[in-house]
Amino acid sequence: MQEVMTENAQERFRFENISMHFQTPAGPLEVVRDMSFSVNQGDFISLVGPSGCGKTTLLNMAAGFLRPASGKVSLDGKQITGPGPDRGVMFQEYGVFPWLTVEQNIAFGLNLKASGRRSASEKTEIVDRYLHLMGLESFRKAYPKMLSGGMRQRLALARTYAVHPQFVLMDEPFGALDAQTRSAMHDLLLEVLHAEGKTVLLITHSVEEAVYLSNKVLVISARPSRIREVVDIPFPYPRNHLLQETPEFNKLRSHIHHLVMREYAAQEAQG
Repeated sequence: MQEVMTENAQERFRFENISMHFQTPAGPLEVVRDMSFSVNQGDFISLVGPSGCGKTTLLNMAAGFLRPASGKVSLDGKQITGPGPDRGVMFQEYGVFPWLTVEQNIAFGLNLKASGRRSASEKTEIVDRYLHLMGLESFRKAYPKMLSGGMRQRLALARTYAVHPQFVLMDEPFGALDAQTRSAMHDLLLEVLHAEGKTVLLITHSVEEAVYLSNKVLVISARPSRIREVVDIPFPYPRNHLLQETPEFNKLRSHIHHLVMREYAAQEAQG
């Protein structure tokens, strides 16, 4: 068993001896092997590693979309058996409904029974709050097709946060954005996280993004995946992009990049 824990912190998620395989035409494909780690309250943890190493599989287990073949994933000591309103999920493909306006998209989760009963005035207050936080107030009645890619991603973030999940699970949410918009989204995300105090699990292929956003980076090995190394990110919040020009930032980025590239080579060698 490979275990990663942080002492003297409140553990929320726990991945315990997780293994997973999928059936393929060529036979069973082992994706994750006997992996254990925990996510503590207030963590921003990024998972980096080669494509196909099982990062999204791990996130889907946390979301309750998948059950491990062996081992268990628990939240506050209770095994996760399905999705729940305490976990908000963001994907790369924006995840907004094109037939709903901006304000209707944000309100969508608030109208679901699973999110609890709220009065009409409470729902309006929440929608107004996130329209303001995301800079979308003047686009309240607009449809997603009228928005830029960055604005649609802000809308997806607003819809995820509006139901007040305790945990935000993000799968390459900024991968389709241009560099300038992606940088702006990083700062917006950190600003909202500071205001909301959420716990985040992020999948990203960008080492720079992982170091800038996270307090901890988990480098995932080639299949069958294990945790190759846990890298603590020592920079305090709030952060700004001048951090990326410091020798300390570049040293961490280079170290993680080297680890990831070594795992890419190992995965390529598997064929």
